[in-house]
Amino acid sequence: MSYILGIETSCDETAAAVVEDGRHVLSNIVYSQIPIHRAYGGVVPEIASRKHVEVIRHVVETALEESGISPDELSGIAVTQGPGLVGPLLVGLSFAKAYSFGLGIPLLGVHHLDGHICANYLAFSDLTPPFLALIVSGGHSHFYHVTDYGEYELLGGTRDDALGEAFDKVARMLDLPYPGGPEVEKLALLGQDRHNFPMALLEEDSLDFSFSGMKSAIRNHLQKHPADTEAARADIAHSFQERAFDVVETKIKRAILQTEAKTLVIAGGVAANQRLRQRLSSLAIDLRFPPLKYCTDNAAMIASSGYYMLQSEKRSPLTLNAKPNLSLDNCG
Repeated sequence: MSYILGIETSCDETAAAVVEDGRHVLSNIVYSQIPIHRAYGGVVPEIASRKHVEVIRHVVETALEESGISPDELSGIAVTQGPGLVGPLLVGLSFAKAYSFGLGIPLLGVHHLDGHICANYLAFSDLTPPFLALIVSGGHSHFYHVTDYGEYELLGGTRDDALGEAFDKVARMLDLPYPGGPEVEKLALLGQDRHNFPMALLEEDSLDFSFSGMKSAIRNHLQKHPADTEAARADIAHSFQERAFDVVETKIKRAILQTEAKTLVIAGGVAANQRLRQRLSSLAIDLRFPPLKYCTDNAAMIASSGYYMLQSEKRSPLTLNAKPNLSLDNCG
């Protein structure tokens, strides 16, 4: 058996987890900074970095204690190398490198998006490549053909705002608190589909995304018609969410036709949205959503990714550095 300690600090969650053989979660500890950053309307990188420094040792020790695995039993240390905020990334990397050196076990630099895809391995014991993956999060809206563990072919990506980023920006326009995505989802439940905001579907064969036009249309609408009641704001939230998911659903249908994929996994923070899950449930494909606790940033997914790196005999040097804009084919 192989036990991997995962560490995730790419943004404002300090997370540590122990995973057995890439699939079985023994512990999964997440310290969230949401209450700290809510006052600023978003993540302040310097504050996030300092808080990571304050709590990371305790979070790792708690994860090990809860797992029942001692440091001497670990097979490797997996840590997010990128993408993400450089300060927070460096905190996790520095801790992981020191731990790896002290124990004399492999360091495994993980791509954050690979972790999100691996979250599905934690939930579905029968899931194996190849399959189609859609990552929808605050920074990413990307289609990948997963050909093997850790092997990806990019099929399409965002040309401007990612889906989660669009949710956050619309939330700020509607004066909703941080984090914006869940708040838009809640408000949308109270509204009706009264606005036909424009959708950018791009070229007929394109699997790329674009949400900036929809975001701009909402801003222009609010300038002309201020949403001064909760009902008006709820209608905007509802219509935005429906049009955004119209785009996602259309792109998924295109991807299925183009790739003839039999299985589709959805990953990333927006995968927690219940309306998205409902909208996609009727698709004619084996559709997988990870449990809600594995949609948002966590370290169990990083540990799972690290396990498959270890199995393919990939290792990272102790000179490993943070890469805020790391590409999925250039990690470790």
